[in-house]
Order: sequence, then C-alpha cells, then structure tokens
Amino acid sequence: MIDNILKKYGVSERFIQEATLYPNLVIGRICLQYKDLYQAVTCQGEVVAEISGKLRYAAASLSDYPAVGDFVMLDRSDNKNGNAIIQHVLTRKSSFERKAVGMENDVQVVAANIDTVFICMALNNDYNLRRLERYLSIAWDSCAIPVVVLTKSDICHNLQEKLTQVASVAIGVDVLVTSAMSEDGYKSILSYVQPGKTVAFIGSSGVGKSTLINRLAGREILHTSEIRRDGKGRHTTTRRQLLVLQNGGIVIDTPGMRELGFENADLSRAFADIDMLAEQCKFRDCSHQSEPGCAVQKAIQNGELMEQRLASYLKLKKEAKYDGLNSKQIEAEKINTMFSTMGGIKNARKFIKAKSKKR
Repeated sequence: MIDNILKKYGVSERFIQEATLYPNLVIGRICLQYKDLYQAVTCQGEVVAEISGKLRYAAASLSDYPAVGDFVMLDRSDNKNGNAIIQHVLTRKSSFERKAVGMENDVQVVAANIDTVFICMALNNDYNLRRLERYLSIAWDSCAIPVVVLTKSDICHNLQEKLTQVASVAIGVDVLVTSAMSEDGYKSILSYVQPGKTVAFIGSSGVGKSTLINRLAGREILHTSEIRRDGKGRHTTTRRQLLVLQNGGIVIDTPGMRELGFENADLSRAFADIDMLAEQCKFRDCSHQSEPGCAVQKAIQNGELMEQRLASYLKLKKEAKYDGLNSKQIEAEKINTMFSTMGGIKNARKFIKAKSKKR
C-alpha cells in the first residue's frame, strides 16, 4: 500500500504499477543527491541510500544511475540497520541530461520525472532569443512541458515588443511575465504548480529562479545573491534537491540544470515554423541556403521569417549532429540511436516480430 507521504512526493499510478514487479522491495523517490549517497522518501519517511553493486555493475552509462526526481526500488524503508540499498530505477517519464564532466561521450541525468519546466529569461541583459530557442529544444526533448517565464518585468520599458519577439520563437508554449518587486509578481506561475506535480526552473544564473522558488514556497528555502556589477548572475544553487512547496507542488532545483548540453534536442517542436515551411521546398533535401524553390528563403524575403532564426536553426542542427537531415530524417536518427544496442530500428523491429511469433 502506497502511503500518503509518497503521494505528496508525486508518485502516480504508473509508478505504483511498475513497482509491483519488485514485490520484495519498497518504492521511494530521490529527493537529494550527494557525491555517492542519496536521500530518498519512502512510505516511512526519509532514508539515506546508496546504489547496489549489481546496479552499479549493470549500468552501461552514467544515465543509468539514479538522479534527483527518480522513483527507485529500495531494500528497506528506514535506516535502522544501515543505509537503504537502491536496487532498481523505475522507467522515467521525462529526464534532463548533460554531458558528463571529463567523459567524452557519456551523458548524465541531472533531473528526472518533471511535468513542467519553466524556462526563465530576464528582461535585462540576459534577454537572448537564440538562447531561448536552445532551451526550448532541450525542454521538448526531455518530454516535460515547457513554459517560458520572463522575469524582472519591472525594469523592461518595451514589454509588448519583447512579448511579440518571444512569441515568434516559443511556438505553442505559454509565456508568463513576472516581477520579484511586487508581492503578486509571481502568481501567474501558481496555476502550473499543482499538488503532486513536479516542476523545474532552468535559465541563466541571476534571472531570478531561486527568488521565484522562494516566493512559491512562502519562505526563503534557497539562498539568493545580488547581480554582479557586470550584469551576470551569481550561482546560488549548490546541490541537487527536490522540495515540496506549501501548496503541494514539487520543485526540483539542481545546478546541473544550468549546464545542460545539446546532445539531445527536439528541433521539430522548437522550430515547427521552419519545419512547416520546409515541407513546401522544391527539394526534399533542401539546406535552405541557396537552392531554387526554397520556401524557407522565400519566407525570409517576404518578411515572414527572421533570417537570424534560420541561422539559429542551422547552427543548433549542426551542434546536435543532425546537419544535412530534414525533420523526418532527424526523427529516424533519434529512433536509431535509441535502438543502437540492437543494431538500429530495423533490427529492433525484427527482434520484436520474432518475440511475438514465439508467443
């Protein structure tokens, strides 16, 4: 039976059902991560936990290790007889990854099972549409729902102009305007922070993420720092943690969220306007640069698409190792990567058919 404690920490029927596969273990959620130790919440409360030797041995990459927000299966629900042992990590519904420090090709999960990710951008020197496009691409790929939060509106003198610009790149994404100067300047976020739902904040240092979280919590649970004289922010988050807010919502705050790499990105969602135009190009493999009959270049000439947005798309496409591929080819490449251990999607399909026949 799942205790109300775990429901408070966001456990859903999906995870409860998967947990039944491990009848001799107890389910918990990782709420704090140290160097080699974790703090998890179980039906009995908080426990200190470590990874089992079996899990460590079976891990093919750092992304197989537990991360803050993960639901895991442990051998005990208290620390009466020592640290709890994490035996399994349950299937993630969303995850944010970054390139592992010092590792050439390995990636590390910095936060998992997030429902909504708030992409914060301040309306001061931090304002950068190209950076916003990057964050949107990463957010869509994580499988969390992105929401753009424009902070420090009190110092912006051309707010409507900025909103129009943001809307042109944040296609299909809600855009909120906040200010830390007024008591109700953060209330537009509240409707997205629901009991049992997990949110996270990403964005440059100094945009006001910690301030917003403190306002949502109703108390100062995270340290905040003043902006430096050069206009850049100071890093205030020093450890990865999951916090339950006063209204029952859950927030994950981790320094790793500001260092997200671009190995994984969903350009088809972040640049849906360019993808739609590309379908009208004369050539299917159009690079949108000098080919005749290019609908993307035509849209730029007609003032329907900003040239800087295309440049950003091409740059991010190259950075994500999808250079020269159209949207359908990018999707196929991502699927092939997912099934790389089986030799690609074709071999994966053969494997699935073979298993079905045996049944």
